[in-house]
Amino acid sequence: MKNRDFIITSLQPWDIEIGSTIKNTALEISKNNRVLYINTPMDYSTRLRGNKNKAWTRRMDVIKKQASPIRQINEHMWIADCPFCVLPVGGLPTTCLFDWINRINNRKIADYIRQITTQLNFNNYIHLIDTDIYRSQYLKEYLTPSLSIYYCRDFVIGESYWKKNGVRLEPLLAAKSDIVLANSTHFAERFRQYNRHTFSIETGVNLALYDGRKKWLIPEDIKPIPHPIIGYVGTVNSTRLDSDLLLQIAEERPVYSFVFTGPEDEVFSQHPIHRLPNVYFLGKKPVETLPAYINSYDVCINPQMVNDITNGNYPLKIDEYLAMGKPIVATSTHTMRDIFAAHTYLPANKDEYLQALDKALKEINDPIKKEERICFAETHSWGHSVQKIYNIIEQFQKKTL
Repeated sequence: MKNRDFIITSLQPWDIEIGSTIKNTALEISKNNRVLYINTPMDYSTRLRGNKNKAWTRRMDVIKKQASPIRQINEHMWIADCPFCVLPVGGLPTTCLFDWINRINNRKIADYIRQITTQLNFNNYIHLIDTDIYRSQYLKEYLTPSLSIYYCRDFVIGESYWKKNGVRLEPLLAAKSDIVLANSTHFAERFRQYNRHTFSIETGVNLALYDGRKKWLIPEDIKPIPHPIIGYVGTVNSTRLDSDLLLQIAEERPVYSFVFTGPEDEVFSQHPIHRLPNVYFLGKKPVETLPAYINSYDVCINPQMVNDITNGNYPLKIDEYLAMGKPIVATSTHTMRDIFAAHTYLPANKDEYLQALDKALKEINDPIKKEERICFAETHSWGHSVQKIYNIIEQFQKKTL
């Protein structure tokens, strides 16, 4: 697909400081099409809380007219920051009041999008909604795009903020969209009851960054840590990672070093696992340095809890681990079994984890297995992922002509 216009509305601001499926998807689309990425506006309560991260600071600069609301990222892609705040809806007491205020917010966002599309001369555009259940709920009605796509890549309605109204509104958004995309067969099964034009797609990995055939320098803070190193890269989140399981494993394998590279949430930072001498928390690192950390690990892990949030989620880090050629031990979830079973160990409890780690360590010097993992990761490039989206769009349009 070439020379089309795409508008993307997403929960994730462009300036988020971690790897992002939707950002990589947008950049891939922009290689052959024009893309306008709308940074979702902050609400007044978020403004008052003052998160002060990079995304918050950027949006505040735009609101205060200290920065232009439009940035051109490459020849075919623009980022638009909303120069206003919207009304907070999360704590509203009734459904009627929520829907009324949410419509006001949607109309304000739609008016701004129309202003920018006129300025950039976007026409006949495809609107891709990235899990933006509230602030994109009525945009199909207000913007009338040529095609409306809802893309679910996480079980956000399992989070407390979304449970009250997201459970009600996500099916409505899926039903009114022309196409629904899901990044796992598990999610796709759920959405087909609302929209028969539902398709599962696999996300991708930045193969230019995560290059397992390249020689990488060992990060300075890794050098003092004894091998074997069992490593994790990503947000250390207590709602997704099984901290108690990790504690038990680390206690039973004291000669293994367990290394976590990424920011911790408050609950995890207080966990007793911090008292173990063979566990290391290295904190948040720039994205471009993460391959060097993965390369320094002997075995990579993704010790998730199994719940509604994690079971169907597509863990992008698994593709990153594979692209670096590393043995992997990850909790057995629907998506892991469905996509990654041939190239990972998938334990379901502590004893299976211990056995899997022991087996995986025996593969660290196996060049054949390393190359197999890298080759499999290459089938999950962003180019392949976006081509699947193009194919789905083209097939849908042929059927509806």
